[in-house]
Amino acid sequence: GDPETEVVLPRIETDLVEVFQKTASGKLNEVELQVKKESAATLVLVSGGYPEDYEKGKEITGLEKVEDSIVFHAGTKEEHGKTLTNGGRVLAITSFGSDFKEAIKKSYQNAEKLHFDKMYFRKDIGFDL
Repeated sequence: GDPETEVVLPRIETDLVEVFQKTASGKLNEVELQVKKESAATLVLVSGGYPEDYEKGKEITGLEKVEDSIVFHAGTKEEHGKTLTNGGRVLAITSFGSDFKEAIKKSYQNAEKLHFDKMYFRKDIGFDL
């Protein structure tokens, strides 16, 4: 599931279609899985009130300011040229770094560039490792 997948899959360099095809045909042992040496960290941005009651339809701004990270849209929709919240888990920001601390720092820096009403993300991710 996500957000676990959003931190693992971007590190895989091997063609995933090939991996899935070999898995389906019982020949996964024929694939040499190549994985990036960099660490990755994902930070999830949620709507206020998540996972209980949360509002939808809040405009998301700052997406164009994100640098050196992948932004996964989970609970979003596009309407009239604007990106709006449409779920509890709204966005996930995945970043790479030479180690976990560098990766999570990039995700936090990019999260600060984004805004939507009642946006929330945990500020303690990775500090217990």
